[in-house]
Amino acid sequence: MRRHLPRGFAAAVSVLALAATATACGDDGTAEGAEGDGTGTITFWDNNGGVRTDVWNEIIAAFEDENPDIDVEYVGVPINEVQSKYDAAIQGGEGLPDVGGVSTSYLANIVAQGALDPVADRLAESSLDGQLMPAMLDSVEATVGEEGELYSVPTSANQGVLWYRTDLFAEAGLEPPTDWDKFFTAAEELTDRGNNRFGFTLRGGEGSVAQALDAMYAQSGIASFWDGDQTTVNDPANVEALERYVGLYNEVTPEADLNSDFTNMVATFTGGTVGMVQHNLGSYPDHVAAFGEDGVAGVPMPAPEAGGAHTFVSNPVDGLGLFRASDNKEAAWRFIEFAASHEMNSLWNESAGQIPANTAVLEDDWIAQAPPTEAAVAALSDERTTIVQLPYYLPDWNNITKADTEPNFQRLLLGEMSAQEFADDLAERFNEAEAEWREQRP
Repeated sequence: MRRHLPRGFAAAVSVLALAATATACGDDGTAEGAEGDGTGTITFWDNNGGVRTDVWNEIIAAFEDENPDIDVEYVGVPINEVQSKYDAAIQGGEGLPDVGGVSTSYLANIVAQGALDPVADRLAESSLDGQLMPAMLDSVEATVGEEGELYSVPTSANQGVLWYRTDLFAEAGLEPPTDWDKFFTAAEELTDRGNNRFGFTLRGGEGSVAQALDAMYAQSGIASFWDGDQTTVNDPANVEALERYVGLYNEVTPEADLNSDFTNMVATFTGGTVGMVQHNLGSYPDHVAAFGEDGVAGVPMPAPEAGGAHTFVSNPVDGLGLFRASDNKEAAWRFIEFAASHEMNSLWNESAGQIPANTAVLEDDWIAQAPPTEAAVAALSDERTTIVQLPYYLPDWNNITKADTEPNFQRLLLGEMSAQEFADDLAERFNEAEAEWREQRP
């Protein structure tokens, strides 16, 4: 029986579903594996190793207590390396885990290589049946485009957030950065370079392009990633937004932001006198640990104007995949089922500050005690809000937004490339990937 969902959460999560479909599953010769006898050792790859290691160790310990005949070997893989690590193991024909964390941002790529087992039938026969967010299940299904089939069990979803230091804002008499004019004003007024004070810290290294897209569409208000079969990435309004965004670098941000990845960016914010940082719900625990619950607040990505409607890019859905080459699928599935259960999904999402997949978690006390999560949900629930669905179904999505264009983003920050040149190059890559995807569709 499905639980009745709180109105705000039900409405919010319904807009998380991703658009479009993807290529059919390919076959790279990945071994079929075996069910096993449900005992022994399984290997689990955490796709955000280092950041989520502690909470996964708690979940693994609880699982092993309940399943003393199964041992789980934990491998933490940094988020910026996980797709390449999966690709290398697939292409090498060995070394894949039994269970791995997978995001819809690269799920289509893994499925296209034949590395994951479908799990819809297992899910239908498990204790999780009817307990997971329909919208998240739809997102996973849509990412690979096989109707009625799933290649991961969703565990959480995320949302972009602008985090700000409430103490610094109060001292300066500034309003929360709920629209872009307030944001840029605060970034300037909180900057005192001579005293190493900055209004903003910007992600210039790994993961920078995804955050730039978030800022571009939130400013421009453009409602769709595609206009026919051509992307809107290089629309003049997005180019203007990009120019304004990168113009922050080394003016109201530290110069070292050029090479900042997630870890460095968060460390810059929590370790110094920086007013704001753009990230997602997942970094809330880091900020609270540094400043306390009263010292930091998070608002959804700013609206184009005061009181205006929000435009957000869609965020990936995270989940757990069962790898086809596993020789111990029964034990691996038991671990997936346990990790996505009410208690464990609540533990994980409270630690990460994200939107849980298990519907029972929405009734837990911590949800009401996480203001940034509630604020994100409220913005998503607003009928005026526009969600720009990013094309995670493209097998090349992660390559395009990471290794292929992050060096260019650093050139952009350094003034060696214009915003127009960067956007045009990015658009050309997306248009080519879309054309190739359309040609390969059955």
